[in-house]
Amino acid sequence: MKSIEKVMKEIIRLVSQSSQGIRYSELIKVIKETLPEIPANTIHGTLFKFKTHLPPEFHMPSRGLYKHIKFRDSNEPIPQIKSVGEKPQKIDEEQFYSYFADWLVNELEECTKAIPLGGNKFKDKWGTPDVIGVREPKKSDIIKSPTEIISAEIKTDAQALITAFGQACAYKIFSHRSYIVVPDDSSDEDIARLDALAQIFGIGLILFDKKKKEPEFEIRVRALRQEPDMFYVNKYLKIIEDDLFS
Repeated sequence: MKSIEKVMKEIIRLVSQSSQGIRYSELIKVIKETLPEIPANTIHGTLFKFKTHLPPEFHMPSRGLYKHIKFRDSNEPIPQIKSVGEKPQKIDEEQFYSYFADWLVNELEECTKAIPLGGNKFKDKWGTPDVIGVREPKKSDIIKSPTEIISAEIKTDAQALITAFGQACAYKIFSHRSYIVVPDDSSDEDIARLDALAQIFGIGLILFDKKKKEPEFEIRVRALRQEPDMFYVNKYLKIIEDDLFS
């Protein structure tokens, strides 16, 4: 059997057996281990051929994820059996605000200062960011950059991602950069769509583990700088001036 045929047969076998689907990188890794005698270029080339001429019994629910159609609905949530009177546990989003504000300053270095906000601080139907930060030039900087405002919307509910994205878009009217922060256990399809939308609209996308009390944040798309409307910048920042610039 030719090398390409061997690889193609292995790709079909692996995808057909994976109920959750299997990603490109994992396919490459497994095939290299099971067929070590076949050159890496042949494996990559065969997988590219599989992708561009996808057989009808396979589909790609999101970028880089291959799945057999017999598992098309297998990623639907399975109802959990609850005791009578038991209420679903709700994760409080506010517990992550301070952690993300600190991460914006010390890890991403997007801000020189960031503070938790949330609630209805701006008293506006367009919403209030969960975290807002400012980036100001340092005294040691030779070339002084202009002051920037950075806003973020954090969501723990994977069913509210569309709402979160809309809010992050609304924050661009008074922010130079806007981020959406979502759970890393959101569906692959939702994350792939947010990834694409974030790049189109210049919004930053951050993933985090909502199950950890002190979560680690992972950047998927860095927010692009854009010029907000200075009327709204001054309108909203006047409300939090003492907290953000003190």
